[in-house]
Amino acid sequence: MAKTQKFTAFTLVASLIVAIGGLLFGYNTSSISGAILFLAKDFNLSTIAQEMIVSIILIGALIGACFGGILTDRVGRKATLILTTVVFLIGTFLVMTANHIAMLVIGRIILGLAIGIVSLSVPLYIAEMSDPRHRGALVSLNQLAITIGILLAYVVDYFYAPTGDWRSMFGIALIPTILLFIGLFFIPETPSFLASQGKKEKALKILKKIEIDTSKSEVALSTKISTKKMASWKKLFEKSVRPALFAGIGISVFQQITGINIVIYYAPRIFQLAGLESAASAILATMGVGTINLFMTFVALWLIDMVGRKPLLIVGILGMVASLGVLGIGFLESTKATSIISIVSLMTYVSFFAISLGPVAWLIISEIYPMGIRGRAMGIAIFANWTCNYIVSLTFLTLVDFLGKSGTFWLYAAIGLLALWFVIKKIPETKGKELKEIQDYFKKKAAKK
Repeated sequence: MAKTQKFTAFTLVASLIVAIGGLLFGYNTSSISGAILFLAKDFNLSTIAQEMIVSIILIGALIGACFGGILTDRVGRKATLILTTVVFLIGTFLVMTANHIAMLVIGRIILGLAIGIVSLSVPLYIAEMSDPRHRGALVSLNQLAITIGILLAYVVDYFYAPTGDWRSMFGIALIPTILLFIGLFFIPETPSFLASQGKKEKALKILKKIEIDTSKSEVALSTKISTKKMASWKKLFEKSVRPALFAGIGISVFQQITGINIVIYYAPRIFQLAGLESAASAILATMGVGTINLFMTFVALWLIDMVGRKPLLIVGILGMVASLGVLGIGFLESTKATSIISIVSLMTYVSFFAISLGPVAWLIISEIYPMGIRGRAMGIAIFANWTCNYIVSLTFLTLVDFLGKSGTFWLYAAIGLLALWFVIKKIPETKGKELKEIQDYFKKKAAKK
């Protein structure tokens, strides 16, 4: 690691602008948690219909993750983000003006497309614009923005809960969408993408502008290779890439199947199960979860480049498992005391997620793949992430009916133990390392097999 590398205002501003995409991710996936309480009444939705309305956005995200990887590798990280803001605008307009279920479903699928694309393009852009010493914190701005979006959604939901105005709950998303669209015209394309297009001199100029040492960067060490060869699908499955691909898919999957999005999407419903009967009180408690999520993400930003990725993952997953275990105990009986236990353990679970799998999973998959195929490789990992997200969100209420409230949360705790094993065995420490160094680690690992 070069001593001359330092944090610049230019990098921070570019990262903050792009991170608005993360805010839109968080807001559009979370605003449904309050809105569904009123949509269920207005449209007379069954339990299955509610699950479908909540989870249908993830179908769009699955598709978006697939095509997002291709787009970022072909047209660039910046151009992909610009196109995605237009998709956000269309989707938001449809859901806020929907007068029947079909229009609402179509709008949420379109929003899902945009979310799937920004879930990979935002951390990818920031990672390629960051120096090794600060990459962890800068890429984690994406997760911070997601948590801000989640909390904002909860605040807006609570504000409109007395009137049940679900249209406004969805419509507020227009404001950050327009801000992102404007801001993207003031930032450059990433050096790594430019280098992959054979525009190495332009890439090096941007590296100098953001004051990244070029002597060891992947841009400086790259050779001029045709884009078609660099971005070929075949290269994704070469022996040297497989360990990284497996690690990225694994961490993406475990981020979801340990249960975080049942909290994000169904928090008000969970609090109602815990004894908070009114919609307003359940949404207010959910705001508490969002606040803790945001605060602990700030803590993660402070720790991630100091402590490292792997220690945070291990501590965080252990805390998540313990919290889920206690949460299951809290749901064994319906008393005031057990309701408090359930609420506190749910907030503790979110806290541990916010310092571990929340930011670190996105960071890891933005660091470990080779330059020319990074977008597509991330697309595969994030496709797996959204697939699991969809399965978890679609089955939660059904699992509660089948396993009971306690059994459902204990199931997620057991999965958390598997996640802990995976992190210890398969995820390397990437703190302070050049992207090229990380890729070389996986190449050496593949060569030993």
